[in-house]
Amino acid sequence: MKKVGVFIAARWSGAKELLDSLRGALSEQVDEVWQTSSWDHSAAMEKIEGTDLIICLGGDGSMLWAARAIVPHAVPILGVNMGRLGFLAEIGPKELMELLPRVLAGEGRVEERAMLQAQVRAWGQTFQALNDVVVGRSTAGRPVYLDASVDGRRLAVYRCDAVVVATATGSTGYSLSAGGPILHPESRHIVLTPVAPHLVPGRPMVLPEDAVIDLVVSMEEGATVAIDGQVNRSLESGDSVSVCRSPYVARFLRLSDPADYYGALAERLEWLKGINASEYPQTFEEKRGGPK
Repeated sequence: MKKVGVFIAARWSGAKELLDSLRGALSEQVDEVWQTSSWDHSAAMEKIEGTDLIICLGGDGSMLWAARAIVPHAVPILGVNMGRLGFLAEIGPKELMELLPRVLAGEGRVEERAMLQAQVRAWGQTFQALNDVVVGRSTAGRPVYLDASVDGRRLAVYRCDAVVVATATGSTGYSLSAGGPILHPESRHIVLTPVAPHLVPGRPMVLPEDAVIDLVVSMEEGATVAIDGQVNRSLESGDSVSVCRSPYVARFLRLSDPADYYGALAERLEWLKGINASEYPQTFEEKRGGPK
């Protein structure tokens, strides 16, 4: 590797100290190291050309921002979780310096995650999202009316708090809290999940990767559209948000086995909390008394 960028969310405890150690180690093996604070889009765009790797020090929010900030450049991102859940960042601060030689030696695999592309026709503007695109109410206590179509065919008129259009990555976020399914992170399918629907069909749907979803606002109070929960804009009655799979993907550098995802998922969602592992065989081989 010749050029490495570091995105840092300085608000996290220990981030600046870790950055100092990281820059010292990188300077001995990499020709150029640059850094920017998370959310500084212009700085990222100025320096991303020719970058071989992005190391992101922060939480899941920083990872979401990084994935959007580097589009259309196909640069892998190594996430270092300084936050809480850490669904997107694979390693912790204590592991980074230990694993860095392996990373710089080219070890690991690149995991590609599908992204969404959203367009508000009235604005003539396109947005990229790694997690989800949410169209929802702008007034507390008042539902939003959304006329939903898929591939040009009318699906439903939702009277609800919001409709979430999510990627597989976003299926463990807002969509999950609203009752949506969990998809494997490398799936290309799209999840459509209504939030708190009232007297209308409320089942989440898994749509094919080439589906195009159109959501038209039909209420006087208007609504809002949120991109990854980070870009929020107001919508007027009659505005249409069109969502489809993006031509771009997010690339995450992984050092773990792909199957480790399931263990990490169970841990983060606390599915095994309170379970006595000694009472439950972890594998079919153990259950049969075979090799462990």
